Amino acid sequence: MISFCNPKPVANDMMTTATENAMAAIDKRMMGLLKLFSVRSVDINRRVINQGNDTLYDLFYGLQTYGISVGYLAAVSYFCWIISSTYDMSHRTYFAYLIRTFFVFVIVVSGNFAQAANQFIPAADHPTSYLPLLKGKRVGLVVNHSSTYRDSIHLVDFLLSKGIRVERIFAPEHGYLGKAGAGEKVEDSKDEQRQIPIVSLYGKKKKPSLEDMQGLDVVLFDIQDVGVRFYTYISTLTYVMDRAGEAGVPVIILDRPNPHRHYIDGPVLDTARFKSFVGLHPVPVVYGLTIGEYGAMVNGEGWIKHPCKLQVVYCKNYNPQERYRLPIPPSPNLPNHNAILLYPSLCFFEGAPVSVGRGTDKPFQIIGAPWFPFGDFYFTPKPREGAPQPLFADRRCRGYDLTNFAEDFLEDEPQLHLGWLISAYNAYKQTSNTAPFFRPFFDLLAGTDELRKSIEAGKDEGLISQEWLPQIARYTTIRAKYSHYD
Repeated sequence: MISFCNPKPVANDMMTTATENAMAAIDKRMMGLLKLFSVRSVDINRRVINQGNDTLYDLFYGLQTYGISVGYLAAVSYFCWIISSTYDMSHRTYFAYLIRTFFVFVIVVSGNFAQAANQFIPAADHPTSYLPLLKGKRVGLVVNHSSTYRDSIHLVDFLLSKGIRVERIFAPEHGYLGKAGAGEKVEDSKDEQRQIPIVSLYGKKKKPSLEDMQGLDVVLFDIQDVGVRFYTYISTLTYVMDRAGEAGVPVIILDRPNPHRHYIDGPVLDTARFKSFVGLHPVPVVYGLTIGEYGAMVNGEGWIKHPCKLQVVYCKNYNPQERYRLPIPPSPNLPNHNAILLYPSLCFFEGAPVSVGRGTDKPFQIIGAPWFPFGDFYFTPKPREGAPQPLFADRRCRGYDLTNFAEDFLEDEPQLHLGWLISAYNAYKQTSNTAPFFRPFFDLLAGTDELRKSIEAGKDEGLISQEWLPQIARYTTIRAKYSHYD
């Protein structure tokens, strides 16, 4: 019989020494294995989470929510380690080593699982927060190619696999597949594989009709945004919420991160004079909210005629001050992180005779024109998917590649940069071109005519940026009411 409570000492000294050496060897080997395991355990646990084990994730998340820290388990484990270590070497048994090894294992696994569980999770990736809201209901989805479950399964497929009844799909600018060019009209269609009708909200209409809302019990919105006012997904959200409110259909937003969430900059839109689909609300160019927070602000501030019954499913463990790289390009001409960083500053050129690289492999990372008198970078835009009619198609342009600027400066010092725009305007005045540099679309992008007038008056970048600070201060007061993550 083996006694686990009071092991007998080994009488023979030689046997004691042999036991000590054997145990030390086991200790060393086990600690080596545990060290190796600890290096891999975060990846292993993350893989467990990513494979859909929401029960385990929610268990750890729930424990932390209620203040039950994994540290408690670690403390108990450490106490047991001390107890097992009090045995004299001559009294140790394999069972004592088993106790020690087990509790080291518990510390490593639980601690690293908690580390994995504490990582950022977008709303779509914790379905236990929204599937119960959809069960047994007829659902309309506002989605595109960025609407994925764990970056690999499209949300439509995931919901269908869970028995959710998807009645209708609404598609924003660039279409359901996210391949249409900027401003390119998209027709209604049908997902032939899934036999679901697709209503285009960037074709014959930008706002769903009351008829489109018939037969729906709820509308679910899940699209990756970039946090810039003239990026039209927030306009689509606004129109959907307004029509849903009129039809009495609730709206659920699955929140996603904003790569520009950590700062606010640019002129505030004058809704009395410059309201359009590239700007519907009195917010700065970079407004510092996720799309879920933004939807709550639009609904809460009464910026739509028919406020809806809105529920936002927020991200878990999202730190808005941390830089976030989107796993899927949100539209054809924002193919990477550098383009997203430069987009708020370069999009103003869409209202001027300057190419931002549409029709090249570096959209929103380069600027230039055939008339540019400066720059050491040359490119020739060509029609392609996502840019069927690029500015200056088949014409050689001179200008600048701003990729390094984005990587070296914008990541750590985010702000609008007007210097390129001012320099281009001044250079254009020296050419023989008679057409105006600023087109009417420029004021719609800026949300005001004050920016254009300031540049035409010869004001420098620093002075211009100071002019919109009072407006931003008023906006931040409104924003604070809907900032969930700060």
